Amino acid sequence: MSVFQVELKKVVDDSYPIETGFGLEDKLIDDLKNGLAGNIKKFAIITDSIVKDLYADAICQKMQKAGYDANLFVFEAGEKSKTRETKAMIEDQMLAKGYRRDCCIIAVGGGVVTDLAGFIAGTYGRGVPFINYATTLLAAADASVGGKTAIDTPLATNLIGLFNQPEKVYLDIATWKTLPESQISSGMAETIKHACMASRTFFDFLKENMSRIMAVDAKACEHIAEENCKIKYHVVEKDERESGLREILNLGHTVGRAIETVSEYKLSHGEAVSIGMIAQMKLSIKLGYMTEEEADEVSELLQQAKLPVTIPDYIDREQLVKKLYTDKKVKDGKLRFVVQKGIGNVVEFAPGVFATPVEEETAREIIMSL
Repeated sequence: MSVFQVELKKVVDDSYPIETGFGLEDKLIDDLKNGLAGNIKKFAIITDSIVKDLYADAICQKMQKAGYDANLFVFEAGEKSKTRETKAMIEDQMLAKGYRRDCCIIAVGGGVVTDLAGFIAGTYGRGVPFINYATTLLAAADASVGGKTAIDTPLATNLIGLFNQPEKVYLDIATWKTLPESQISSGMAETIKHACMASRTFFDFLKENMSRIMAVDAKACEHIAEENCKIKYHVVEKDERESGLREILNLGHTVGRAIETVSEYKLSHGEAVSIGMIAQMKLSIKLGYMTEEEADEVSELLQQAKLPVTIPDYIDREQLVKKLYTDKKVKDGKLRFVVQKGIGNVVEFAPGVFATPVEEETAREIIMSL
């Protein structure tokens, strides 16, 4: 009997730039010409049925004109498409078109597109490079930093996936002008969450400029895009693999993700997170980390962003309580919540511990009160 030790220690630099601007399609082409994807000439542009006509078609045509072998791969827009089946469909289409390991994926769209495309890139040919071209505020706030990619299943959201960092991210604020107001609101939920967990100054900026942001004022939107990236980066830099600190990015998501699923995606991600924020603030007040006045201030800001703060009547609250157990923070069968500390901070319950166990009855009591 013998043992052979395989030594595979390595240092990986997963750094990448995030470029924020207006109308970045030509910049993407220039970056490719300057070696962003190395010598790769074959590109798979993954997008959804809405973004295809708005932006992806034009990007694909520009790339073809520049001499690249580029093809569009389109799936039906919406969270319901972020599934194993959609992933397999796109992979089969790429295989049929001759895509092998010498290709690069470009995700053009919102968070569903970037989540799905990044997951495909991590497994296709055992890993190919990818680029994110984000076209929504939600993608800019939530999907641009961190490299978390995943799909949903009927039982839970985002539990099947991997960490995979892109070559570059483009945040094209010009695309926000084509978003319906509900999509701006959805992105604002994650933006307000970032302010609540990390920056009272940013929170005050949002209070003072909400009307400008909702009207997609260029200067205000560029500022929130940059602040979202900075706040999330300072968390991910310290905890890329979600072993501790990164859990704070799940503020409001324990209840929020459960509501999103139980609503069968009638509620957008941002709408569900908004209600989840209210739930965690009720817990924070109960535990003594937040005042009623502070919670009212956050609730008012969410409503200024035209986000819901109560659970719709059509949602079965007992089913919602059960769904909480599919949250990825659950450990040893115990519910765990990230909890806000005032405005601009979260509770660190012990060194490196940012989520606390919560009894089911306590969670039920909060949900029944919403």
